[in-house]
Amino acid sequence: MSEAKKVAIIGAGPVGLAAAAHVVERGMTPIVLEGGPEAGHSVRQWQHVQLFSPWEYNVDRAAARLLAPTGWNSPDPHVYPTGAELLERYIQPLATKTALRDVIRTNSRVTAIGRVGFDKAKTKGRETVPFEVRFQNGKGPEALRADAVIDASGTWASPNPAGAGGLAAIGEREAQAKIAYGMPDVLGRDRSRYAGKTIAVLGAGHSAIGTLIDLVTLAQQEPGTRPIWLLRSGNPEKSFGGGANDKLSARGELGTHFASLVASGQVQVEAGFPVGAIAQEDGRLTIATSSGCGGRRVVADELVVATGFRPDFGFLSEIRLRLDPAIEAPVALAPLIDPNEHSCGTVRPHGARQLEQDDRGFYLAGMKAYGRAPTFLMMTGYEQVRSIAADIAGDKKAAERVELVLPETGVCTRGGVEGLLAASGCCGGQAKSEPTACCAADEAAKKTGAAGCGCS
Repeated sequence: MSEAKKVAIIGAGPVGLAAAAHVVERGMTPIVLEGGPEAGHSVRQWQHVQLFSPWEYNVDRAAARLLAPTGWNSPDPHVYPTGAELLERYIQPLATKTALRDVIRTNSRVTAIGRVGFDKAKTKGRETVPFEVRFQNGKGPEALRADAVIDASGTWASPNPAGAGGLAAIGEREAQAKIAYGMPDVLGRDRSRYAGKTIAVLGAGHSAIGTLIDLVTLAQQEPGTRPIWLLRSGNPEKSFGGGANDKLSARGELGTHFASLVASGQVQVEAGFPVGAIAQEDGRLTIATSSGCGGRRVVADELVVATGFRPDFGFLSEIRLRLDPAIEAPVALAPLIDPNEHSCGTVRPHGARQLEQDDRGFYLAGMKAYGRAPTFLMMTGYEQVRSIAADIAGDKKAAERVELVLPETGVCTRGGVEGLLAASGCCGGQAKSEPTACCAADEAAKKTGAAGCGCS
């Protein structure tokens, strides 16, 4: 039966292509719809960035098996690639030199997904009809039918706004010409935009830190360049990370380096700065904590908003989704990744059971499956789609099996209290079943009725 199944995959990024590779191995037919002109379109927007994880965590095994007959040379597993290298050495060969080249449709932006002849409210017989996927390309609107759908469209195209309450700051939309979202290439293609100017960077994560580090380098090369760090919380040290205890060493080194730049005064820090309003005056931006006369203000030439991303569910209005109301992740996955509760860099491996939606045969995968949580690792997405492909093919045993060992980061946050754990990382290995446990030791503690993190 699996041979006759057609699987629509939304997005030709690393996880979408991995999904297609697993679907092919299962004897099914993938159709990959990519909104951009080439596979890996979103990666191209941050190709100047070096990944925190080495090659061994960024290559899907099914994809590697597809690439092997093409003469592909597997990269050194211990080297940390940039986004450009990920494109050149992995995504492009996978999309153009394997069987996937015949199933990828670029410039095909998905506009709606539903069940053929069934609106969202109609139930009886719903699971017996295929999905209808509508998309827009250079020819105009088109549609295809599929037995299953994997939405791996990511979140890059829908960044969070500057406003502290999740809404756009007052005046933010009017100031778009002077605002960049994500992680601009300040040392490369965007250099002229930022050189010699005062640049405010809003955010407390790695994208903000990486941009500020690049701005310090730019300031050393271009006099008059002045980086200002705006962060909503009052504690900058939370952004410095786990240092030597972080098992993703590149991430730990980044935080340590950034802490030294802040300590030396090369980055102006404005902590406890929830942005409420942005105004333009004399060609500059006045960024304020409130729209009234009170509050604090920072004047800058440009603003970089690096406050993360959120999923776009606009084209899924006719799909029955079961999402956590806060995290916007599948309800079974949300407790594992909820940043309000814990932020171990390791998230327990999960698959089809946690990701399938109430419309049977529809799955969220990759960064989109994480909703608003920021802890996604590429290899986690690869495990997701391996399990999903097995589930669609009817191999429930393989779908439930865990085939992933994640790196331990050594940093665990529980209930707002952050601590560095032992050098072995989240102590005791990964949790097996308890969704709120950050590791096996914590899981054992919870089973005995103990409170707090068992790692202590």
